[in-house]
Amino acid sequence: MKLGIVTYMWGAEWDLPTLIKNCADTGFEGVELRTTHKHGVEPTLSPDQRRDVRKRFDDSPVKFVGPGTACEFHNADHGIVQQNIELTRKFVELSHDLGGTGVKVRPNGLVKGEDRAKTIDRIGKALRECGEFAVGFGQEIRVEVHGGGTSDLEVMKQIMAAADHEAVVVCWNSNPTETVDGSIARNFNLVKNKLGRTVHIHDLYDPYPYRELFALLRKQDYDGYCLSESPATPDVLRVMRYYRMLFDELNRD
Repeated sequence: MKLGIVTYMWGAEWDLPTLIKNCADTGFEGVELRTTHKHGVEPTLSPDQRRDVRKRFDDSPVKFVGPGTACEFHNADHGIVQQNIELTRKFVELSHDLGGTGVKVRPNGLVKGEDRAKTIDRIGKALRECGEFAVGFGQEIRVEVHGGGTSDLEVMKQIMAAADHEAVVVCWNSNPTETVDGSIARNFNLVKNKLGRTVHIHDLYDPYPYRELFALLRKQDYDGYCLSESPATPDVLRVMRYYRMLFDELNRD
């Protein structure tokens, strides 16, 4: 397992050279670049700009894991879903060009007043379409366990079944609701065979059972990235150094 960050709070205001340097200096091995943030890595980059971004990562010890998007597929409006599919395709091409391995997407909840099965089927079909495109570029479609109702692991398992594609995988999100009687094992087992190469983690001092999560990941020889999506702090680099040490401690057998 490798440690990285999502530029959701940490790194949101860093340009790309600063982001790469700060990750390297604090022992963070990978980054999921969230769209719209200061790094400026977006589908609008020209071919020359893409080559420059890729070289910056290739010349550093930090890996570009992939883009983190807000693309979502639950909306009852077919046109909106199609727009999100098209945008996901653009991010797939971007990730491929930059040496990434997948694109983070999400459901953002169940549609109010609509039969749950219908929403799940819509999300699954859209994800399958994205997966069919992504596999040609060697990319994953990483579905974050996110949203009202859709963050339920039983629902996420149904979404994976509806998508039914090898390139469509789960991005575990370390939500407090995943813990039942102090353990995440039951929920983890629902999707453990569909986990992709990214897991989102948060403050490691939270009551969430991170030692158990890391043990469950190790048990299946997980070699992807655990990406910190922790809250903002006025002293990010100092916190990142402590975070690196605590991550290593919680990962010990």
